[in-house]
Amino acid sequence: MRYHDFVMDSSRWDGFAIRDGDIIISTPAKCGTTWTQRLCSLLLGVEPTPDRPLAAISPWLEMLVRPRESVVADLEAQQHRRFIKSHTPLDGLPWDDRITYIAVARDPRDVALSWAHHFDNIDFDRFLTLRLEAVGADDLAEVMPDGPPPPPPSDPAERFWEWVDGAAMGGNLEKTLRHLQSFWDVRDRPNVHLFHYGDMQADLPANVRRLASALGVEVDESEVARIAEAAAFGRMRADASTVAPNTDTAFWRDTTGFFHRGTSGQWRDLIDAEGLVGYDAAVAAFVPPDLAHWVHEGGIIPGRAKAAPAG
Repeated sequence: MRYHDFVMDSSRWDGFAIRDGDIIISTPAKCGTTWTQRLCSLLLGVEPTPDRPLAAISPWLEMLVRPRESVVADLEAQQHRRFIKSHTPLDGLPWDDRITYIAVARDPRDVALSWAHHFDNIDFDRFLTLRLEAVGADDLAEVMPDGPPPPPPSDPAERFWEWVDGAAMGGNLEKTLRHLQSFWDVRDRPNVHLFHYGDMQADLPANVRRLASALGVEVDESEVARIAEAAAFGRMRADASTVAPNTDTAFWRDTTGFFHRGTSGQWRDLIDAEGLVGYDAAVAAFVPPDLAHWVHEGGIIPGRAKAAPAG
């Protein structure tokens, strides 16, 4: 299936030459993509630098701000094990048993708030210039048939419900849940691994071990501790110039601000008991109860044999 909008086009995967051992990190937006990329870079010993930031090491192939041939050339030149960023559901990605697929979930209510800050931090004039230079404007009538959407509401609660109802530009509740379901439905395949943002917050070392196991990388406890420290929120925020996404295209108003808070539960200030009933009904319209529970609570996945190895 093709996923194509103003920001991305999954057809850019067409014809991409897979290598044995490739890793695709595919998450809905604002679910811990950059965090997972950083953990992979540490586990694989690939350190970002000012002249080769994480965005260049682990590019978002589908994003329409660089010509496809330029991104592919960078990936083909890499000699280390490749780990590629994606925001495409599994049915829009190439399937290959040689690929390790990493998907990450987050409580959608936290995603909605993080998405609002993310949207406000984008310099859209710069983004549009880069997009026009990279791919032109021929597809704009297709992806935005009604023209540019209106600006989001200023009231945080209105903005939250706009995201839930699907009226927001970019991500929304349905896209987030459908993306996760595409991986949830094949969670027993040996090369598909699901992680949860809340679990990573609660016990990052355990999830470093889980990720190492998924990638087939051996780490001792001293390495686990070092990696967890290097991937802590404060450290990543301090290193934003090399680990934030899209530093190679520079369309953030504030690069450090990409790492805004990294917390969970802020939605509680926006949603009362009646609102939660409506929200739960919206979730239930999109995904089955077992997935809905895991997306919001994390923890051991029902029917999934893979668990974090003992420390």
